[in-house]
Amino acid sequence: MTRSYRAAAAAAALLLAPLLLLLPHWAAAATDAERRALLDFKAAITADPTGVLATWTPSGDPCAFVGVTCGPSSGAVQRLRIHGAGLAGALAPSLARLPALESISLFGNRLEGGVPPSLAPTLRKLNLSRNALAGEIPPFLGAFPWLRLLDLSYNAFAGEIPAALFDPCLRLRYVSLAHNNLTGPVPPGIAKCSRLAGFDFSYNRLSGELPDQVCAPPEMNYISVRSNSLSGDLAAKLTSCSSIDLFDVGSNRFSGAAPFALLGTVNITYFNVSSNAFDGEIPSITTCGSKFSYFDASGNRLTGPVPESVVNCRNLRVLDLGANALAGVVPPVIGTLRSLSVLRLAGNAGISGSIPAELGGIEMLVTLDLAGLALTGEIPGSLSQCQFLLELNLSGNKLQGAMPSTLNNLTYLKMLDLHRNQLDGVIPVTLGQLTNLVLLDLSENQLTGSIPQELGNLSNLTHFNVSFNNLSGMIPLVPVVQKFDFTAFMDNPLLCGPPLNNLCGGQGHRKRLGVPIIIAIVAAALILIGICIVCALNIKAYTCKSRDEEDRKEEEEVLVSESTTIASPGSNAIIGKLVLFSKSLPSRYEDWETGTKALLDKDCLIGGGSIGTVYKATFENGLSIAVKKLETLGRVRDQDEFEHEMSQPGNLSHPNLVAFQGYYWSSSMQLLLSEFMANGSLYDHLHGNHPYGFSESSSRGGGGKKPVDSPGMATAVVLHDYVREILEDGTASDCFDRNLRGFVEAELVQVLKLGLVCTSNTPSSRPSMAEVVQFLESVRTSS
Repeated sequence: MTRSYRAAAAAAALLLAPLLLLLPHWAAAATDAERRALLDFKAAITADPTGVLATWTPSGDPCAFVGVTCGPSSGAVQRLRIHGAGLAGALAPSLARLPALESISLFGNRLEGGVPPSLAPTLRKLNLSRNALAGEIPPFLGAFPWLRLLDLSYNAFAGEIPAALFDPCLRLRYVSLAHNNLTGPVPPGIAKCSRLAGFDFSYNRLSGELPDQVCAPPEMNYISVRSNSLSGDLAAKLTSCSSIDLFDVGSNRFSGAAPFALLGTVNITYFNVSSNAFDGEIPSITTCGSKFSYFDASGNRLTGPVPESVVNCRNLRVLDLGANALAGVVPPVIGTLRSLSVLRLAGNAGISGSIPAELGGIEMLVTLDLAGLALTGEIPGSLSQCQFLLELNLSGNKLQGAMPSTLNNLTYLKMLDLHRNQLDGVIPVTLGQLTNLVLLDLSENQLTGSIPQELGNLSNLTHFNVSFNNLSGMIPLVPVVQKFDFTAFMDNPLLCGPPLNNLCGGQGHRKRLGVPIIIAIVAAALILIGICIVCALNIKAYTCKSRDEEDRKEEEEVLVSESTTIASPGSNAIIGKLVLFSKSLPSRYEDWETGTKALLDKDCLIGGGSIGTVYKATFENGLSIAVKKLETLGRVRDQDEFEHEMSQPGNLSHPNLVAFQGYYWSSSMQLLLSEFMANGSLYDHLHGNHPYGFSESSSRGGGGKKPVDSPGMATAVVLHDYVREILEDGTASDCFDRNLRGFVEAELVQVLKLGLVCTSNTPSSRPSMAEVVQFLESVRTSS
């Protein structure tokens, strides 16, 4: 038996020996074939402005080519990822010759033509978004057994969505065909994709009805068909959408009852049915998802009152019911929605009554649009408490009385529109303190008195109108006011001076300007021209610098298409986008699947704040990063706004700043990724042990206090509100740390006010870094 075994082993060795000798040649041949396929892809590229393909040489190792990733064991090419490099040319069919290719991600280039007639059937991800591709969407993509993510958005594809794209769709999780020129219906087979979790067909020219049982896939949580020509009744087709997170059918032709039943689902965060033909009343909202933050039903034919039950949606950020046929009053209980940033009821001519004073309690309000209603009474002075308000539009009503003199508290206001009302009294001189105003329209009222000289401080005004009032006196001879033509002042019979033709004092001829005035005007004009030239040169230099920095930046992106590790406990899979700014972070999906398990592990919690909690995530290679899980859902309207915000810190580099390494976006979760620092947090340094600390008995100020303090078991002090109250009391010096003694108090007060604005809960109301720098420089100059 032993002798037979040895004989068989020897015979096998003799047979295998020639094959083992050939193995190196097979490996080399496979590598050469992959190199030729990649070089053929490069040959079809007509422009490479950033030189990203410079490493792709005939003698180079394909696994060392920029943008190419090979398998760790097989050595075969698995991923091709080149983002935002401006590559122009065609998408070569040679990529089909890469037998182990799993991912093609080429978004943000300038590729033209169509999708090649064949691609590697091993693909799991195909991302060609934000290019210039055209033609029809190839039906064969639906037959790829491993395909999980397909993103062809922001191109010029035409024709219909092929039905074969969703047959058999074995593992397809997410499809985006948004921002193309697609026509025809939404394929009904989409309801048969059992693992589908989301699709985005927005901004096309689709027609017909939405398929029946569109939420048949049990994990369907993302539906967006915004800005198409879809029609029909929706409510009956959405009965199984129990997992829906984002629902956007805005700007279509849907009719019948709006699917308001979705507001009570557990995971709903975003609901948009605007600009359709939905009718009927908004039903009472008995239950509301705890994460629900965006409610837009504007531009329909809705009737009945604004439901008071909307206050059950405690975390609502945006409420837009404008341009309907709603009646009744503005419910005062809306003032209890403390997180509300946008309130729009404009264009509902049946809404009457007065403006509730309770709206002044929505401190974080950014936009209040009550234009075109039938409101009466006075403008409540309590609106001045909404100190972060950017837009106040009360035009087209029947408001009476004088304008509140306290509107100057709205220091960040950019638009004040009160035209077409019945307001009387004078124009408050305090309006001259609203230096951020871009639009000021007080026309078509019954205002009296003169135009305040102080309005000359409104240097940012681009629209100004006080016509059709009873104003009198001379129009101020200040550049800000004089730059508007006569139409801004007409139909004020007692108003005189340029730019009107009626002269002041009954004089029959214009006074000649004196020599000093002429010299002053010429000097001012020369200074203004010089400033414009310097600004133009600075803008040109900054633009060139920004473009150079953007060209040097290589952004890496992972679209997570199947993961339960990043999902919140109890929720379904999340469709999201992960953008990495650091090459040191792992790029394999499996690594992120392991590392992000920290989000479900409380032992990895290392800190928290008003906008989120911070976890330590450690990958298999030992690398650790800090992951901040944001709790600001709804304050950023959509993915584009979030990514615009995140692109700013990605460009920052400073020895005293923790390196920002990326971010993750989904409609229900946003994460910030940064370098993990082992020396403690800013919180520790601010509120840890101090050699001199802080005594409650010595002062009531804010030096060293925590953002939220609990001095007693039943009390809680929010530092932001506490400091604001001290400022209003006029005892700002109590807020300052002892180390700041000796500094100019006026400067400290201005910086303290800036801090209050920078800590606003609403991102859109916070100033940009450029505005912060400009403000700080002005503080130093003015003092």
